[in-house]
Amino acid sequence: MSAYETVIGLEVHVQLATASKLFCLCPTTFGRPPNTNVCEVCAGMPGALPVLNRQAVHFAVKVGLAVNCVVKPRSLFARKNYFYPDLPAGYQISQFELPICEQGYLEIQTGDGGARRIGITRIHMENDAGKNIHDPDKNISYVDLNRAGTPLIEIVSEPDMRSPEEAVTYLKALYGIVTYLEVCDGNMEEGSFRCDANVSIKPTSSAALSTRTEIKNLNSFRNVQRALEYEIARQQDILDDGDTVVQETRLYDAVKNCTISMRSKEEAHDYRYFPDPDLPPVEISEKELEQWQSELPESPQSRLGRFMKLTGLPEADLEILVQRPAIADFFETAAAKADARKVANYILGPLLREHNAHYTGLPDPGSWAMKPEGLAELVHIVDQGLISPKIANDIFGDLFVSGSMPEAYVRAKGLGQISDLSALEKAVEETIAANPAEVAAYKGGKTKLLSFFVGQVMRATRGKANPALVNELLGKKLQ
Repeated sequence: MSAYETVIGLEVHVQLATASKLFCLCPTTFGRPPNTNVCEVCAGMPGALPVLNRQAVHFAVKVGLAVNCVVKPRSLFARKNYFYPDLPAGYQISQFELPICEQGYLEIQTGDGGARRIGITRIHMENDAGKNIHDPDKNISYVDLNRAGTPLIEIVSEPDMRSPEEAVTYLKALYGIVTYLEVCDGNMEEGSFRCDANVSIKPTSSAALSTRTEIKNLNSFRNVQRALEYEIARQQDILDDGDTVVQETRLYDAVKNCTISMRSKEEAHDYRYFPDPDLPPVEISEKELEQWQSELPESPQSRLGRFMKLTGLPEADLEILVQRPAIADFFETAAAKADARKVANYILGPLLREHNAHYTGLPDPGSWAMKPEGLAELVHIVDQGLISPKIANDIFGDLFVSGSMPEAYVRAKGLGQISDLSALEKAVEETIAANPAEVAAYKGGKTKLLSFFVGQVMRATRGKANPALVNELLGKKLQ
């Protein structure tokens, strides 16, 4: 079998979180009844004139600046002509020769601990199509135009990725940026963040790129990984058999874990691009650019690096803390008042567990009754021995829902930890007296039974005994 090198480029579609569509005032609200967020403009009625949503331009530029692009002071919208049932005008308004951002890059960490710079060819703006809904039982299809006209940016990378893992890492980094900037809600299930993957393989001895295929509409990191792995293996089998890879567009079937041919690949000239006669050029002043640059927050990569130093936890554990500014702010506020590592572990464990139990969608600290100060106080009272970690875990759900301050809650419920030596000595002695066989086994060398005795004491005290003192007393008494 020949040795091959994989070449991957991604075209990422990001739905911008504006209140209205790109060229009209229709809302972008997801989940409305079909064809209710529609007007003459987004329905493609003849004579209806588009008016550009300036907020979408602002969002596109913020992303461009965050990925080190050159922002063009003048860009142009064009008509991209093709037929599809959910494209009512018969063309998409996009950008072709003069996109809003070009020549950027994003640095990612590779699996071997190194770094790779992924070039970004361009970022252009466009309006989304509608959605086809197929009913196989009735053998009929419906068209919902609620999504038609929703503002998108397409982020086109250079073919700089060399493995599915690198592609997913790049995609996660982009996801972190657009959600961190709050220009996209990040809901991949609703199609807010999705990508097309271009993949080819070539002999490692060859400098020339080989024929590529495009995998359309991948809407999860897992699907990107699996689709690329399958397509790379498929192309290797073709080349090993002496055949030629055909340039085409393919779809990924997540159930069967395979890619399926959709159509032969169109080239740019098939779309017959030409400047949209109804839209003037997009012009961005130096003053606007300076203002938007000043509004950029600290990058998620920079914040992730700080959090790793602060907590000592690995990057993979902390990624969720930097995906959204509100979560990062919640963590930093709590970590300024308590042990940062313990705060992070509470957020990544019981806090997100409670969020998932009570809410749908992405974590939003603004909806939580628990505040950073409450979480910090919980860490403190565990550190001080007022309650045990087990009690903290048991009451976490109540604290999350009620927003009560932990110390007052614990004292009101009588949940304080028993640290009185005389009371603990009595419980320890009663436990030892009640388990003579285990005591003999322990003294015979089965020292792992210590955890059994600790458990018995904790049960007798209903979990209120100070575990550290219980261990110390048992160690002395059993000797």
